[in-house]
Amino acid sequence: MRGPHGEDLPGAVLFACTQNAVRSPIAAALMRHLFGKFVYVESAGARPGERDPLAVEVMEELGIEIGKHKPKSFEELEDGSFDLVITLSPEAQHKAVELTRTSATDVEYWPTHDPTIFEGSREQRLAAYRDIRDELMRRIKARFAVEQAGDV
Repeated sequence: MRGPHGEDLPGAVLFACTQNAVRSPIAAALMRHLFGKFVYVESAGARPGERDPLAVEVMEELGIEIGKHKPKSFEELEDGSFDLVITLSPEAQHKAVELTRTSATDVEYWPTHDPTIFEGSREQRLAAYRDIRDELMRRIKARFAVEQAGDV
């Protein structure tokens, strides 16, 4: 599959983290925002957590809606066939390697801090979430060769 700039894109990408509440839904929403016409994108967690209102808020700042996202585990995915699984936490990495052992799926590990561990004022916590969101945007653009860096 070719993207908007002629780059090769996988047909289906799964982003995975520990609870599918912050990192993987943010990454999946960003990927959909950039490449949703070209790539099927899903997210999952090693185990399902609870929807995170701060994650919803920092994505709304970009005009991207994730408020209806329902965290789910790998086992709850309707379609388990992905060309690429990008894991964002050690627990998700172990689970993805285990689940893709017998398939031709590529697995990439992008170590990403969990912003829920940050303490402080609401604004300080939001800043941590924004940092993760922006870092994931940079990584996605770099990995999938988007030339308009800086644009969202």
